Amino acid sequence: MRILVLGHGKTGKQVASIAAERGHGVHVLDARENPNASALTPPFVAGFDVVIDFTAPEAVVQNMRACLATGARMVVGTTGWYDRLPEMRSLAERKQAGLLYGTNFSIGVQVMLQLAAKMGESLKNAGYRFSIEETHHVTKLDAPSGTAITLATTVESTIGQKISIESKREGDAPGTHVLVAESAADRLTLTHEAFSRRGFAEGAVRAAEWLASRKGCYDFQDIYTQM
Repeated sequence: MRILVLGHGKTGKQVASIAAERGHGVHVLDARENPNASALTPPFVAGFDVVIDFTAPEAVVQNMRACLATGARMVVGTTGWYDRLPEMRSLAERKQAGLLYGTNFSIGVQVMLQLAAKMGESLKNAGYRFSIEETHHVTKLDAPSGTAITLATTVESTIGQKISIESKREGDAPGTHVLVAESAADRLTLTHEAFSRRGFAEGAVRAAEWLASRKGCYDFQDIYTQM
């Protein structure tokens, strides 16, 4: 399979490396080669089976418009653009393209979300206060992280109240998310700590392999067990 990786940051580099490990042909475009999605012409995009985007919130929507308009399959790991999701979903459906997006492509994080939902359901009437703390590298632009927002939404849907999120940006931290439930008697903590970006990158490549033969719009949270 031929994969186009948009973004040559640390995660984009890891995605390209893992795609090559898994036997795929890989081409990488960094921001300087693709200003305002100008490199993503229909003939160029047609040369790839799947596009994987790990760029930035200000670039990703233009990239999606250019790629999805050609009917391409696209995996988007960039966050900070979900206010445009209805527009991008509509474009993918009109052009019979494929769009798979996710706030986090780590399988461990997906399991954490399931456990968080169970935790909220079990403790919602037991006098517990919930909070979230997330820590990422200093170059991460969006705060709170998309994963923290998804985690909060997951728990809020079970307990019926808003949860506070504390965001920290430190060094080169790949990502830690902590969900805390505290009562007058005790504290229960659920933590996911990424040791590197490999888990996110491998999940994105496996998602691309899954999407290559499909059309439509998908949330990684809904399909990760099918990969």
